[in-house]
Amino acid sequence: MSELGELYQQVILDHNRKPRNFYEMERATARAEGFNPLCGDQVTVYLRLEEGVIKEVSFVGSGCAISKAAASMMTQALKDKTRDEAERLFDQFHRMVMGELDEEREPNDLGKLKIFAGVRDYPVRVKCATLPWHTMRAALEGRDAASTEEIGPDISSAHISA
Repeated sequence: MSELGELYQQVILDHNRKPRNFYEMERATARAEGFNPLCGDQVTVYLRLEEGVIKEVSFVGSGCAISKAAASMMTQALKDKTRDEAERLFDQFHRMVMGELDEEREPNDLGKLKIFAGVRDYPVRVKCATLPWHTMRAALEGRDAASTEEIGPDISSAHISA
């Protein structure tokens, strides 16, 4: 296994075992539930917005290691971001895991989230990684729920970059 592959695995396992911001937020101003019927992943994302800024973000749920780690790292990345910044991160993350963004060559704000670039090599796992992000977006838009079924066509047929 490559050094990057080992780092990816370590980060995923760490965030799966000790997820950050894993709690039900009592003072949430927005929340949404997400579900991936393909594998059974479930996540609820809570946001506390003040004047258009995400002051607090948390999640609860169950699912695979990728889904839980993606939610954990997403919550860390979104704290103190504006709605526009959260949308931009959503777009960059989604494009990266779909193989539409070269995170090393194109300008982006992904930072540590780049660790998920390897997910694009496993198309069936893309929905696992993006479920928390789609759920967060639903919460920002005032919707109660998100499903990986709305993410798009069968992800296994998605364009994957070499």
